[in-house]
Amino acid sequence: MSVKPEAAPALFSGPYALGTVSAPGQSAFPALIRRDGSVADLRRALDDAPLTMRGVMEDWARLSPVLAELADRPSGDDPFVHELRVHAPIEPRQVLQSGANYRQHVIDLHVAHRDGSDGLSAEEARAEAAHIMDRRAAEDLPYVFIGLPSSITGPFDAVVLPAWAKKPDWELELAAVISRPAHQVSIEQALEHVAGYTIANDLTDRATVFRRDMPQIGTDWLRSKNAPGFTPLGPWIVPAQSVAALDDLQLTLRLNGETMQDESTKDMIFSVARLISYISQSAQLLPGDLVLTGSPAGNGMHWGRLLRDGDVMDATITGLGAQRTRCVAEVPA
Repeated sequence: MSVKPEAAPALFSGPYALGTVSAPGQSAFPALIRRDGSVADLRRALDDAPLTMRGVMEDWARLSPVLAELADRPSGDDPFVHELRVHAPIEPRQVLQSGANYRQHVIDLHVAHRDGSDGLSAEEARAEAAHIMDRRAAEDLPYVFIGLPSSITGPFDAVVLPAWAKKPDWELELAAVISRPAHQVSIEQALEHVAGYTIANDLTDRATVFRRDMPQIGTDWLRSKNAPGFTPLGPWIVPAQSVAALDDLQLTLRLNGETMQDESTKDMIFSVARLISYISQSAQLLPGDLVLTGSPAGNGMHWGRLLRDGDVMDATITGLGAQRTRCVAEVPA
């Protein structure tokens, strides 16, 4: 089940975006979406029948200028995006996720979870947390963990809330899409390995984040974040050259029409470049991989309101389009 996008694809910046779409009863295909909403099937346009969006990323250096030319050559035979189903734009091999990467969000958590034994007022506690965040940005390392591609779903698909997930929460995030292998790259080189950016909503069951049976081993990201459909992705991959102000994109998530998250990427503790460089020192990022860059303040735990059956989430990031997902309670077998 899916819901149709309400807004035209012109919400994305630049002359074109990339996505994966399908016509009724047909298989999905990699597509170029123009500003007028017309859609070019890249398999046909590039004469490459088995092509996927990951294949486009693997050949990004050669195809990028070709795609720019294709965006200027609409065909009278091309369908329009409102006639098609929009899927997650890519199937990555790897999903790398950053946690605790927005300053205000982490300060809020620091203050909310203190026990008061330090004798500080709320204002003093916030000042202390702010100092810690400034020092962390200057001296410490990002916090990154691994997600599963099987959790990814489309930007307008229903999100099934598992019966065991007692505290499902939202986390709107900017996601970078890797275009060429990145291993031990510098911060200065890191963005050269990015094809473009997309929207991710990294759902989390707060009740299973920490292991109660073995608290000494810490967080359990497998269970809390990787249920099928827990990562709505897309709708589009917008090429990096069309994203002019990476350090000041506005992330906005509305729950049933009410704004819950509304923050700029300028509040990031570690930049996209620093995250990619850090990950690449240990692991090798591959074409089509996703790097999720953390979520800003305004999660459900902050508001005391978690996700439930029937909720609708509308998520936007400046220049990247909009996704809309409806929550559906799992039906017992």
